[in-house]
Amino acid sequence: MDIFEALFTRRSIRSFTAEGVSEEDLDMVLRAAMAAPSAHNSQPWHFVVVRDEEVRKAVAARHPYAKMAADAPVVIVVCANPAECKEEGFWQQDCSAALENILLAARGKNLGTVWCGMHPMEDRVEPVREILGIPAGINILGLVVMGHPAQPFRKVDRYKAEKIHFDRW
Repeated sequence: MDIFEALFTRRSIRSFTAEGVSEEDLDMVLRAAMAAPSAHNSQPWHFVVVRDEEVRKAVAARHPYAKMAADAPVVIVVCANPAECKEEGFWQQDCSAALENILLAARGKNLGTVWCGMHPMEDRVEPVREILGIPAGINILGLVVMGHPAQPFRKVDRYKAEKIHFDRW
């Protein structure tokens, strides 16, 4: 798939078929995540891949906006180890870049995704940390619910010229 087709047709998908995600596709998506830029090339990201149905259901029950995780074949939780950061304060940007790469790579594989935010909402972070056994010193940015879409992808033009400023505001 052309990169621009992936960019312009990627949408939040909240309905998935029962078809699983292949190991090959999952590997490619995770490789794409780790190809993201990071401050000082520190690559502080870590990924918890959840395929177990009971664990996905537990995550869905505790995250107010991830109910679809119960029915999707894969959930990827994007985390960061701050000890691996070469400069404080950039883990959110690093992990956001990795997470966006997950969304685009998945679209390139005709997989649907939805980004469910967690950081800085502790009421979303702590239940997932508890369910997945993520250590207290590891930061959690968000999670991606992923699977074969049960709804169509469609192109939407969100370009707004009035949001572009040249040389000065």
